[in-house]
Amino acid sequence: MPRKTKLICTLGPATESEEMIGTLIDAGTNVFRLNMSHAKHEWAAEMTRRVRRAAEQRKAQIPVLFDLTGPSIRTGDLEKPFELKLGDVVEFRNSGTAPAIPLSTTVNYDGLMADVKQGNTLVVDNGALLMRIDSVMEDRILCYVKTPGTMGSRRHINLPGVRLNLPALTEKDHKDLALAVECKADYIAGSFVRDAAHVRELREAMEAIDGEAQIVAKVEDQEAMKNIDAIIQEADVIMVARGDLGVEIDFEDLPIVQRRIVKRCHELGTRVIVATQMLESMISNPTPTRAEVTDVSNAAYEEADCLMLSGETSVGRYPERCVEAIVRIATRIERSGGLGYGHNVLLRDERQKVARAAVTLADSLPEGRLVVLTRRGVLANHVAMLRPKTAGFYAFTPNERVCRQLALTRGITPFRMAFATNIEETIKRVGEHLVAEGLARPGTPIVIVSDILSDHFAANSILLHHA
Repeated sequence: MPRKTKLICTLGPATESEEMIGTLIDAGTNVFRLNMSHAKHEWAAEMTRRVRRAAEQRKAQIPVLFDLTGPSIRTGDLEKPFELKLGDVVEFRNSGTAPAIPLSTTVNYDGLMADVKQGNTLVVDNGALLMRIDSVMEDRILCYVKTPGTMGSRRHINLPGVRLNLPALTEKDHKDLALAVECKADYIAGSFVRDAAHVRELREAMEAIDGEAQIVAKVEDQEAMKNIDAIIQEADVIMVARGDLGVEIDFEDLPIVQRRIVKRCHELGTRVIVATQMLESMISNPTPTRAEVTDVSNAAYEEADCLMLSGETSVGRYPERCVEAIVRIATRIERSGGLGYGHNVLLRDERQKVARAAVTLADSLPEGRLVVLTRRGVLANHVAMLRPKTAGFYAFTPNERVCRQLALTRGITPFRMAFATNIEETIKRVGEHLVAEGLARPGTPIVIVSDILSDHFAANSILLHHA
């Protein structure tokens, strides 16, 4: 059986050559991510072109995901890193404000002082440094160092439990969004999404400049967890961004929160990505730790649509081995079965109930294949959320962008094919294509579900065809 769990790889200095991009596709990468926190516009545009060329050479459907920086709080530039000891006092001040003590740096969010209060915890660099806010002034805060360590330039700051009044999109995000639309990105991810309004703001900003990408909402803080249902219903895809989320909540709660989000995404019919530190040790080591193997296997067992590699492939020494490792783990876990959250999907309309009937029929046929005919991909994603067990699950669409976007969805192998004016001819072409690709044999039963209106095929219909 083909692997169902999809894989996102982040491009970076270690993987930017077209040859390496092709190698990663051959190894099992389904989606490439561009992290706009670090990417220059010229580089991002060139990476998109390289992905498209490498995919076309292989006749593969490979979407590109632009990941916006979002309204993150970062420290300023330092002449040299601070070597901090327990009990040191560090000053964080507004830009343009003169330092009052030697250990002083700016922050890129001038509203910080109005949002925090004495006693709040301040976390620097994803947990590398813990501080306590001891003094809050109009233009600066003074923080007591609770854990020793090194603080460099432009380090990320978290404030667990603090409601920050940051904008949904920064000026940089708007510029990066324009580039993503220009590059015809398939997915655009919004960072630090805190409520459904933030998702709508990103979508409206994209559509205002004629973008057609689907929106990924990254869940990264406690505020997002309070609004999780509304965010899931508003977004096209949810990303469980465990880096910042693991700092924002108690670390022992992270596995529970991850599973809760994945389960709720299944119930509400929204695709879900599990991301961050999946194979972190493989940035420098050729094999994963046993804990990482278990972590990846848990996400695959939860039947997430997609797993994501970040530094492992962008700057790591063994990007190809990382892809091979995650493919091996996911494939093995899929053979043992999953949690079965697909049974919990809330069937709210006729289309979703037809999808359930199609999956039940296909799963009941020992050699059955399941095919969705779709123009926008909506029905295909509905079917996928039910987690069909059939060995072959395919989506056919005439739309190139929809075809690429479906490559992120768990279990689906998408094909681009023009639909004939006659539905019988379209179905015949589907059977011939599957046989030609070695995905079916003559006589193989194919369950075809479609929401396409035609003279001979009603919307939301199921047909049993033999190749």
